[in-house]
Amino acid sequence: MSSAASTGGLEHPQAQRHSRKIVAAVLGNAMEIYDFSVYAAFAAVIGRMFFPSSDLNVSLLLSVATFGVGFIARPLGGVVIGAFADRYGRKRAMSLTIWMMALGSGVIGLLPTYDQIGYAAPALLVAARLIQGFSAGGEVGPATTFLLESAPPDQQGLFGSWQLASQNIGNIISGLVGLTIAFGLSKAAADSWGWRIPFLLGILIAPLGVYIRRSLVETLDQDKALGSMSAVLSTLFEYDWKTIVLTIMVFTGVTVTQWFFIYGTTYAITTLGYSQGVGMSVTLVIGVAGMSFSLLGGLLADRYGLKPVSLIARVAITILLYPAMKYVLAVNDPVVFLVVIAALMALQAISGATAIIMMPKAFPAPVRTAGMSISYAVGVALFGGTAQIVFTWIIGATGDKLSWIFYIVAMNVVSIIGTLILRLPKEAAHERVSDAPILAAPW
Repeated sequence: MSSAASTGGLEHPQAQRHSRKIVAAVLGNAMEIYDFSVYAAFAAVIGRMFFPSSDLNVSLLLSVATFGVGFIARPLGGVVIGAFADRYGRKRAMSLTIWMMALGSGVIGLLPTYDQIGYAAPALLVAARLIQGFSAGGEVGPATTFLLESAPPDQQGLFGSWQLASQNIGNIISGLVGLTIAFGLSKAAADSWGWRIPFLLGILIAPLGVYIRRSLVETLDQDKALGSMSAVLSTLFEYDWKTIVLTIMVFTGVTVTQWFFIYGTTYAITTLGYSQGVGMSVTLVIGVAGMSFSLLGGLLADRYGLKPVSLIARVAITILLYPAMKYVLAVNDPVVFLVVIAALMALQAISGATAIIMMPKAFPAPVRTAGMSISYAVGVALFGGTAQIVFTWIIGATGDKLSWIFYIVAMNVVSIIGTLILRLPKEAAHERVSDAPILAAPW
């Protein structure tokens, strides 16, 4: 059996330096989560600027609803850019998405407020979030596939884990920027214009990212590529729809739990009553823990296998989440809150990193990026995009500061079931005839 077949069809060009390949792939992912976590961190301010109301809870709810609007465009981005990457190459797809991310971030940073241009302000904010959502939906699939196809066979876990690690790098950067604003500006200045700084900084990464990605060697094997984007999509939905369903299930708990951590900033400020500085520290803490333990998850996966590592960590966080947060509320200490968040994030990162690697490996090479992109984007849109709205609504409706945790636990149970059922290449024959217009399913 060829080395490509033995690793599920993933090849590893030796012409590229590993560090450059990783940096090129992670820049877009880091920028994606940077944009989203910055918006989440400043959701309360954005609510007052673009959705003024006599009830601050209404302003906040409308702000997080607009945050969720960006997720509506994710599936479309996953379909279009995923199919584009399988037909024309991962590198071209990654260059396209990073420019679109920068555009959405720049629009938010420069956008006049409701007091300045009226209803046009929230309308343009929604448009910017749709651009960010479309690009984010198309970024993850090509980047993750590129990492895996670039990796040596015995380091696919480590290489692939950089996908989630890079997202947490985005958290670290947004946390540092948020802390600088919180401690460097007065509250009046931060509310007036300081909140724009993180979005304007998001523009700067695009030229650097495109420059680095231009020199990469394309990992798409043109001999295996189907003849058109429509052929990619028709083949995927005809033969791999069950894999799409299962990979969405795998990612359900991952994405809801990830937004539990991102929501931690808003939760710390609006529900627990902590300072803006503590809220921004949450973003920084989850970024550091997430980056470190994502890479550990990849290393463990290379040694012990993807599914065992992912399942053990996911079961652990499912069991520990409620009692850990109950303890946080009982103690009511910001330091304890940060320590607990860091420990839970370690488990989330280990399981999340390995879950993301499983997703492209479950699909055959000719439809790998489209399958990964669509599963990821739909999972994030349905469950991640609605998470903050659901969290805010549950807390407001019940008056219980812990009630939202049960929803997260339920979604993690779905992930565990999906992971148990999903079949990876080492568990089932996944060879397909590369030149056939229609491919046989592994079911």
